[in-house]
Amino acid sequence: MQNTSGSAPQPRSTRPAPAPDSRPTPPPGSGWGARFAASWRASARWRVVDIVTASVLSVAVGVVFWAWSLGAGGVSALTAAFPPLLGLYSGGWLIAGVLGGLIIRRPGAAIYCEVLASAVSMVLGTSYGLSVLLSGAVQGLGAELVFLLFLYRRYTLPVALLAGLAAGVFLGVSENILYNVEWAAQWQGLYVLFAAVSGVVIAGLLSWLAVRALARTGALSQFAAGRSADA
Repeated sequence: MQNTSGSAPQPRSTRPAPAPDSRPTPPPGSGWGARFAASWRASARWRVVDIVTASVLSVAVGVVFWAWSLGAGGVSALTAAFPPLLGLYSGGWLIAGVLGGLIIRRPGAAIYCEVLASAVSMVLGTSYGLSVLLSGAVQGLGAELVFLLFLYRRYTLPVALLAGLAAGVFLGVSENILYNVEWAAQWQGLYVLFAAVSGVVIAGLLSWLAVRALARTGALSQFAAGRSADA
């Protein structure tokens, strides 16, 4: 048919059509987020051996808690002139959460071990009564938050020390609220500081060294703590 519009005909484009995308389409749920979620679910799943080991460990440390409580009266008498120094003794009550977290390496391990160890010390007999369960939950939460911060993937010495530090801070703050409310603010601040230092040294460093010693004996062969270099 003739062009009656008076305009010149437009030439057809000679550019080749784009080639179809030959890259394979990734299956649904194969992105980084999905892989991370799958890894998280796997690490969060407690095995029977995790529950048994955490429970046995907590009972053993609970006996330590009980003995540690027996010595608290004498230490309190020695620090009567300056009570905040008692915070330097408090790290012994933080071992279960840090040690349990380093060995079990599952979400909730620090809280579980700290609360169960506190319950054992209560059953054996302690002057603190039922309040030890609340203290155990708070102190375990401090360590738990540090392991969560590193997504339950890093258990090096700095992480252990930081977990002990956080547990000590949580202990100091909670005891200031529950028991030391009449102290001056400076004393309360020093008590938290001393508890944090004690948590770093006793709960953090000693727990990390204990895990390494246990790993060398083969007692932790069923756990990542017994196979990794940062154990």
